Amino acid sequence: MKTATNPLKVIQDYPVIPVYYNEDEQTCIEVLKASYAGGIRVFEFTNRGANAPQNFKALLAYRNEHFTDMQLGIGTIKTVEQAEAYIKLGADFIVSPIVRPDLAQVCAANNIFWIPGCMTPTEINLAEELGASLVKLFPGDTLGIGFLKAIKPLFPNLKFMPTGGVDVNKENIDSWLNAGVTALGFGSKLFMKPEDASGYSWLTERCQLLIKLVNKK
Repeated sequence: MKTATNPLKVIQDYPVIPVYYNEDEQTCIEVLKASYAGGIRVFEFTNRGANAPQNFKALLAYRNEHFTDMQLGIGTIKTVEQAEAYIKLGADFIVSPIVRPDLAQVCAANNIFWIPGCMTPTEINLAEELGASLVKLFPGDTLGIGFLKAIKPLFPNLKFMPTGGVDVNKENIDSWLNAGVTALGFGSKLFMKPEDASGYSWLTERCQLLIKLVNKK
């Protein structure tokens, strides 16, 4: 059984975060396995389809049996009802694309780490007032690195994680890191399968490369 851990500490130690959804349960498990083999220790599954609850439950069961040091959270949470359902299943953290006081409250009441998505200084300020310590900049590629550099001095006590369009190349990663991000959320660009690839070894290798780039080793 998984032991209690501070999600923010794990995110800071392992700042490459896959953001993933698939309708097929076994595919989800294979992706989780390949990501873990590549060094991933924080994984965000997204609430973006009809099978999300049952697939997340299956991922949690697999994680609890095989990957007890992994933080497994749920993203695309927009309502209290959704948050409560996934907290009941056992989510380690909640990621939302929006800022809502009631989401902050339900997460705080259940001692669940909450990562709100923000796009403006006003939203970031509200997230901070509601107790967020890590803010998701979403969509990351639309806001851009210049936006983060401009607003980061205004919020010296907050940590930032761009998600959405973050590329897997060294130049893009270095630019975000130099701007002062704490972590990077990787979606479709991480899971773009090479044409000649079979299985999921390519995903393991890509995760390993990203971790080296982020850690600058």
